[in-house]
This record gives sequence, C-alpha cells and structure tokens, in this order.
Amino acid sequence: MESIKTAVILAGGKGTRFSEYTKTVPKPMIIAKDQPLLVHIMNIYISQNITNFIILAGYKSEIILEFFAKNCKKVIDENRFFYKNDITVTVLDTGVETQTGGRIKKSLEIINENYFYLTYGDGVGNIDIKKLTDFHFSNQTLATVTAVRPPARFGSLDLNEESMVESFGEKNSSKEGWINGGFFILHKSIGELINDDMMPLEKYPLEELANQKELKAYMHHGYWRPVDTIRELELLEEEMDNNLFKFIL
Repeated sequence: MESIKTAVILAGGKGTRFSEYTKTVPKPMIIAKDQPLLVHIMNIYISQNITNFIILAGYKSEIILEFFAKNCKKVIDENRFFYKNDITVTVLDTGVETQTGGRIKKSLEIINENYFYLTYGDGVGNIDIKKLTDFHFSNQTLATVTAVRPPARFGSLDLNEESMVESFGEKNSSKEGWINGGFFILHKSIGELINDDMMPLEKYPLEELANQKELKAYMHHGYWRPVDTIRELELLEEEMDNNLFKFIL
C-alpha cells in the first residue's frame, strides 16, 4: 500500500458567513481556544504522523504567511517553513477569487506523491487517518470523501398527514443524512477534471468521479464540527472544554 505524506488544506475563501471575524483575518485563522482553526486541523494530521502540509491561501494570505513566519522554527524561503520537528508547511497564494478546484490544481505541481489528503480550513473532527487511508486503498478508487452526519441544529418533529405532531424529539444528528465532511484522499489525476481557476471541486470534478465509480465514501461516525458561524465557533470551544474533540487517537 502506498503511503501518503502530504495534507492539503483549503484556506483561501472569503468566509462571508463569518464576516464579524473575516473582515480582518481569513476564516482558517479565526482563534478557537488560543489557536487558529488551521492549526487545530493540522494537528489532526500531525498527531497521526502526517508531516508535509500545503496551505492553499487566497483571501488575506499575508495573515497566514505572517503566522508561520512568526511561529516556525525555521523559514526555508518566503513561503516554506519548518513548523516543528520535521513538519514542513508551504503557503501557496492561489488567488482571492479562485474556486476550490482551481486552488487544488495550482498545488499539484508541488505534490510529489500519487495521492494526497485534502480538507477544508473550517471543519474539524476526530478522523482516524489510518482507517481512512486503509479504506481508500482497499477500494482502489481515485478518490475518497469522508461522509459525516451534520450536527443537528434543531429539535425534530415527526408529523402525520394531517400535520399533527406525533413525536417531538431532541436534537439528533442520527436522523440527518450523510454530507461531505472534507478529509478527502485524491489522486493527482484530479487535475485533468479541473478546467480553470473558477471550477469548484464539488461540481464537475467530484460529480464526474462519482459517475465513473471512482469516488467512495468513508463513513465517519465520530465527532465532527463545521465552523461557519460565531455560534458554531462557540460550540466548538465548548466541545473542546468537554473533551469531545480528541484528535489524538
């Protein structure tokens, strides 16, 4: 089985739903418990022996560069850093308006492996990277996406045909469908399905891989939290306090 050493993190969007913070910093640099979201995401991989990171920056990319310039033990060059121990970080400015697919395509020339990890800069979870990797290679597809249950935001109502409430439930994520939780494994040939900077990964590239039966879903039943709003940031910090977000498996 091939090894995968590189994790790519999408960190270039404008984060318009989080405008209270993103007027001054890119969303992955919003602080949760004294560390940027980006560092929490990196730590999920670092704790599981992933040592090479490519950060796909765009909006306010200088903030990300400044962070690593200040917090790394060595600057290799203007956008490459030794973060800690043997961990390397490359911050790639992929443009402010570039879509997710376009950002990924710009990173492919500096990825030296056939496969790489990819995730978003605004979602965390106790993903078991080894299990994800074993699942991916056991299925021999070009791509794997981690499927998660979205955290339930509202209490559930079971209604009958006459609109009578038959049961009133507490918030329950198990009743929600499976959604894209990030934490992908992708083959570098994904670049052949990305035509230009304005192509989102989530449209034609992944749809075409699904049509070709080259996209499998690894079902993650553990903790996962998107951070799109102030309330979700508050929930993440509460969950960190309650030790729900454990990335060291």
